[in-house]
Amino acid sequence: MIVHGPGSPFELFVDSDAGGDHEESIDGGRGLPAPFRDVYRGDWVLPETASGIYCYSNFVMSHDGRVSFAVPGHEGGGDVSGFNAHDQWLMGLLRARADAVIVGANTLRTESEHLWTSEFIYPADAEGFAALRRHEGRAAAPLQVFVTRTGDVSSDAAAFQQDDLNAVIVTTESGARQVQTMGLASVEVIIAGSHEVDLALGLSELNRRFGVTTVLCEGGPRVYGAFVAARLIDEAFVTLSPVMVGADSDNPRPGLIEGLALPPDSGRRANLISVRRAANHLFVRSAYS
Repeated sequence: MIVHGPGSPFELFVDSDAGGDHEESIDGGRGLPAPFRDVYRGDWVLPETASGIYCYSNFVMSHDGRVSFAVPGHEGGGDVSGFNAHDQWLMGLLRARADAVIVGANTLRTESEHLWTSEFIYPADAEGFAALRRHEGRAAAPLQVFVTRTGDVSSDAAAFQQDDLNAVIVTTESGARQVQTMGLASVEVIIAGSHEVDLALGLSELNRRFGVTTVLCEGGPRVYGAFVAARLIDEAFVTLSPVMVGADSDNPRPGLIEGLALPPDSGRRANLISVRRAANHLFVRSAYS
């Protein structure tokens, strides 16, 4: 298994996964093979969960806490990270271990040319990521899953045009009727709720119908807020970028979570697992409680 990496290894500061029996975890398909550990400077052991589905998220956040410039043509995380190679390589790794990647309909609209695969975001290590998927017994590419309450999706998006990708829309009863009018015959539809999308039901159906056990949520912030509200995120990967974004009354720009206001006594928190660095970028992994 050949892994090129983003030019240099990550610098490890803190890692509670360190010191374990790596060979045992590798043989069980739970830890990273050695070439990936060499680049990542440590392991990422997939945890066991009570539901049988491990749901993790990935975002890049600016120095001032924003996740998007929210400007046409610059809505994605690339501008926030400064198109950082380590961030893109890590995104490729996170997608490589996902049975399904989930984003919302707005993300699909603003990034209609995007494909939520490892090779799309970091083509230089396409072969290594593909080998990792084979090593772990996964399909060649993750399911492309889009969440929408209304069923209003960009029917001409690239993810719907690829013969080698399977797309799924998780929506409501009325949303499913809307999808049926769009001529997306090859797209699977999961009805998860009558008026609002029941994300827990959607994940359960992904598991039942497609055998999904690892799910990567890539947002946007409102979909992510709904995942957090439903307590469906097990672990979060956040890249802290030195880029500054800012906001004003004419240019509101989202933070990590939108559409959810937690009370001061909610007790919700992120518990640190690891911190890595590449130049001025920090890469933080946390478990949610």
